[in-house]
Amino acid sequence: MVNLEWYRTFKAIYKTGTLTGAADSLFISQPGVSLHLSSLEAYVGYKLFDRTGRKMIPTERGKVLFNAIFEPLTKLEDVEKNFQKSTEKHTPTISVGMCFETFQTTLEQYVSTLPFNLIISFGEYPEMLDQLDKGILDLIITPKKGTSPNILHEAFSSEQIILVGGKDVNKESFNEVVATKGLEHVEEWLKQEKWYGTTGDMEHLFQFWIQNFGHKPNFRPNYIVPNLNSIIRCLKGGTGLAVIPDFLCKNEIESGEVKLIWEGEKKLENTLYFGCRKNTNYEEEINHIKGLFRKMMSKDEALIA
Repeated sequence: MVNLEWYRTFKAIYKTGTLTGAADSLFISQPGVSLHLSSLEAYVGYKLFDRTGRKMIPTERGKVLFNAIFEPLTKLEDVEKNFQKSTEKHTPTISVGMCFETFQTTLEQYVSTLPFNLIISFGEYPEMLDQLDKGILDLIITPKKGTSPNILHEAFSSEQIILVGGKDVNKESFNEVVATKGLEHVEEWLKQEKWYGTTGDMEHLFQFWIQNFGHKPNFRPNYIVPNLNSIIRCLKGGTGLAVIPDFLCKNEIESGEVKLIWEGEKKLENTLYFGCRKNTNYEEEINHIKGLFRKMMSKDEALIA
């Protein structure tokens, strides 16, 4: 069945003559408008507009469709307006990108309190930076800075990448190797243990290994699970090792369910950034989300102190 929003977007493009004008009138991103239009064209099976520069010129079939939907769609929109409070403002929708684990640990608990609509997107950091630059995302939380001149990066916190293990891992034996033997023996000791990794991003393990041993690990984890939070739950079973950001397992380390095994010869820290476009219509909403993150981080720092 066709999505009613596709028709609403089609009507806005027809009336304004541009994708940008339609996006502004609907309070959605231009890539969202393009997606609605391409979805509708795929559904009906023919082009609805010819693109001439930035202008959208309706095709003959586009004119027929507009004449067919204009009146019923206008009636539906009138019904919608009549059932809204007269003082109600349009509720903006903010699209935010971050890793799954960061969302679960930080923003998830506040979602129900937000005074605006929210779409959360998970993905790899280069992909999120590209989507932010294109206007698909409005804000990202990332340890990596992009190079686009359209994006502002604001440092707000940091994470330390640490080696953790289940409570049954022989940490005393490991500490003895660290204290009495060289890094080569430390590496061999670690490789004898069972390891956890994730299906997508192995970057934390790679960074930690290069930082301490000068090369990428020459082994594959024994167990590949969906995400870092899954690793923490698995480690509660008592055995195994993993390299993860400290803020994800702080509570489990404090409770003794997971052990901090090693911070490395040299500590590996990543700066966390807010990333947003220089020109945005959602500055107030973005600042609201930034405030929630700062609140969480300051709370964590107070607990550590």
